[in-house]
Amino acid sequence: MSEERTFTTEELARYDGREGRPCYVAYEGQVYDLSASDFSWAGGEHYEEHLAGRDLTEEMAGAPHGGEALAPFPVVGRLV
Repeated sequence: MSEERTFTTEELARYDGREGRPCYVAYEGQVYDLSASDFSWAGGEHYEEHLAGRDLTEEMAGAPHGGEALAPFPVVGRLV
């Protein structure tokens, strides 16, 4: 069994979806890889509201959807 990868907020920021980098976000402690997302996360931005490479837990409180929108994407680790 492999050990779960952990990310600090500084490490997560490197996965901002720009210039070919993977597009990761954290939500409620889980880090999701949104790189395979359609246009909704193109360039590391979600509808000019949210940015990749960040913890979106608080921001999603005001979003029209909750964490269920992240369920289709792989969890790649946890935010510490």
